Amino acid sequence: MSENFIEVKDLHKSFHVKKQSLEVLKGIDFSVNKGEIFGIVGFSGAGKSTLVRCINRLEEPDSGQVLIGGRDITSLSKNELNTERRRIGMIFQQFNLFDSMTVKQNVLYPLQLTGMDHKSAEAKAHEMLSLVGLSDKCDSYPGELSGGQKQRVGIARALANDPEVLLSDEATSALDPQTTLSVLDLIKEINKKLGLTVILITHELEVIRYACDRMAVMEDGRLVETGTVKEIFETPKSETAANFINVFNKFRSDN
Repeated sequence: MSENFIEVKDLHKSFHVKKQSLEVLKGIDFSVNKGEIFGIVGFSGAGKSTLVRCINRLEEPDSGQVLIGGRDITSLSKNELNTERRRIGMIFQQFNLFDSMTVKQNVLYPLQLTGMDHKSAEAKAHEMLSLVGLSDKCDSYPGELSGGQKQRVGIARALANDPEVLLSDEATSALDPQTTLSVLDLIKEINKKLGLTVILITHELEVIRYACDRMAVMEDGRLVETGTVKEIFETPKSETAANFINVFNKFRSDN
């Protein structure tokens, strides 16, 4: 896993609120190796979600580059971007499922947008639901599912177009600890089975430690430290990383 598959270069993003400019990303640089699970951790308001949304241009960065497999996402036209996004799956904290659609219909939705024929789309949806362990829930509705099951549907939908990259934006934050572990185990399994490159955004350090190969620590719109999970846990170089680890260790010792 030595090939830089995702490269983010000098990424900037500001929002304009009440005639004032709020700089949220302040020159972000990092790279992710092909087939790696890369975690980005930070306290609330650090800019994590804005960063991950800029990677697939759900938010438009003001400047900088995002390269995936050598292709600059930030330079693509709208039509080119729509095609490129098939390579980038995304899962969300609040699942973002269509409540009026069945589980299978939710997974079929992105396949239908690409114009895939019905028979092939049906087969693909069943394949993805089998992969996430929900073959028996095809005809259920999201309201009938647990939080963990909803996130598994979200993962199945994100994988439907055979992406090379999976972006996870606080995908376990709304789940209980046991369900969080099961979802992380699934992400690790599909990472190995499908060779996916994963960027995992979270404020939960235990999620990073359990699932990730390397990590970055984010504070106030900047990445203040990057390294292997082992390196940062054992010898944090930034005050932010040290604070995270101190809190993490205190929770562990108290429990």
